[in-house]
Amino acid sequence: MRHRNNKKILGREVAPRRALLRSLAESVILYEKVQTTEAKAKIVRPLVEKAISIGKTPTLAARRKLMTMFHTQAPVEKILAEIGPRYKTRAGGYTRIIKLGHRLNDAADMAQIELV
Repeated sequence: MRHRNNKKILGREVAPRRALLRSLAESVILYEKVQTTEAKAKIVRPLVEKAISIGKTPTLAARRKLMTMFHTQAPVEKILAEIGPRYKTRAGGYTRIIKLGHRLNDAADMAQIELV
């Protein structure tokens, strides 16, 4: 039965899915624009927005929380130095998903996720 199953699993086990979403969120933060499938873009959006919300207050606690979310130090530094101050007055909605059509290979729905 499907009752209360609302989590998208992307055809992966827990650890590979978590690694995929972490690295995709890291790419969105570092490059501010990433092309991926529409399903992955919709799943990574809350992670990126939560990270930016945490980074709006540049405290030690925020830095440590962000370090648990990413594999490397670079996205943490960029969030605290550039992205957090940029969205200081914005209440939310830091990302935008633009649909790009179908991929030629397997006809997967492609999308571009970018920072607003």
